[in-house]
Amino acid sequence: MYPLSGAAAYDRAITLFSPEGKLYQVEYATKAADMGTLGMGIVYKEGVLLAADRRLPSKLAVSGSGEKLMQIDKHIGIVSSGIVGDSRAIGEYARDVAERYRFMYGENIPVHLLAREIAKLKQVYTQYGGTRPFGVVMLIGGVDERPRLFETVPSGALMEFKAEAIGYGKKEAIEVFEEKYKEDMKLKDAMKLAIEAFKAALPEDEELTVDRIAMAYIDTRREMTFVEEKEIEKLLR
Repeated sequence: MYPLSGAAAYDRAITLFSPEGKLYQVEYATKAADMGTLGMGIVYKEGVLLAADRRLPSKLAVSGSGEKLMQIDKHIGIVSSGIVGDSRAIGEYARDVAERYRFMYGENIPVHLLAREIAKLKQVYTQYGGTRPFGVVMLIGGVDERPRLFETVPSGALMEFKAEAIGYGKKEAIEVFEEKYKEDMKLKDAMKLAIEAFKAALPEDEELTVDRIAMAYIDTRREMTFVEEKEIEKLLR
């Protein structure tokens, strides 16, 4: 049996660094996440808007069965891109963390603390043999003292953003944000910006329809509210 060479010599184990300092399994997980459907988050003056492309893999699939936009607590939501099973597992973990925090301290968990716990879980799964990284990128948005938006990637890295996109088409969506994002925008302005980013990221042969978009926002009242389809339809028109 001939020894493996090149990348193949280093991509069999999660704990093995390549000569270039890479963990190939983590990079593969990141690629899997980037191939997922588009998701985005926008911090506006009084809250955070989260949006996701809920495109279904088949016309026979039931709408809403592939959860990409999840409520974690009344003041925190998550948008995910990548492997849906991994996203669901982390979402359940995040709900448990939030519930335990409320039970112990009698108050809502801070957004940055929950984001850090999710990032810590992802990072742990890059350290041990017999496991694999989570193939999912997440945007964690919420309001405590102020609106906040965080991104976690399969490596466990954590970063805060004013506006960010994940998944397939994120480059085009981020270009729209970089050009037109304003910190003092209202909710309706943030929703219009999200629609524009969706359209910019969409392939030319696809049409953006109301059944493809899921939106929710958390404002200073700390209540996560899902946007009704009729409101999204008005924006599309």
